[in-house]
Amino acid sequence: MPKMIVSIDGVVVKELQLTKDRTTLGRRPYNDIVIDNLAVSGEHAALQMTGSEVHIEDLNSTNGTYVNGKAVKKQLLKHSDTIEVGKHKIKFINETADAGFEKTMIIRPSAHADAHTPAAPVGKALIRVISGPAAGREVTLIKVVTTIGKPGVAVASVTRRTHGYAVAVVEAVNRPTLNDAPLGSEPQMLKHNDILELAGTKMQFVMV
Repeated sequence: MPKMIVSIDGVVVKELQLTKDRTTLGRRPYNDIVIDNLAVSGEHAALQMTGSEVHIEDLNSTNGTYVNGKAVKKQLLKHSDTIEVGKHKIKFINETADAGFEKTMIIRPSAHADAHTPAAPVGKALIRVISGPAAGREVTLIKVVTTIGKPGVAVASVTRRTHGYAVAVVEAVNRPTLNDAPLGSEPQMLKHNDILELAGTKMQFVMV
């Protein structure tokens, strides 16, 4: 469930879970999130929740509403976005909106899969998570390209080929490893029971 963590000068002053379709923020006491500060308008902003998505809308406030340092009128919030109203900062937490194995793990087909890549390799395979909160979960590699990892930290792609599966680094602040050896810039073929580690999560490649 999405929640807001309100802080000022680095000190957390309140937390609030978003349970309503519309949550208001402002200086007046009838708001759902009350921030008693003269830099905050009486009715400053509103949070609109639709399913797992949350939009923030500035309600023509005097000093404006900022998301990650940029003034916004209305914007879809992403996990870990920072909202600024006056001197207060509000951290938006919505881990369940991230797709994949665990709260911030993605494993999905790539939208940029090469249409010319053969999609019928020898044998089927899956990725099994063996560490972290999602340990035990499995995803069968049924698409031509499956992307795994955490955006902004470490992302790799697993591509089906006629003779097997290849893993390649897409982006990496912390370089992924294959059997404890750093993955290079060139794709590497995967073998049964190979261990991939991305962003602190270990995964096993299994031929089935």
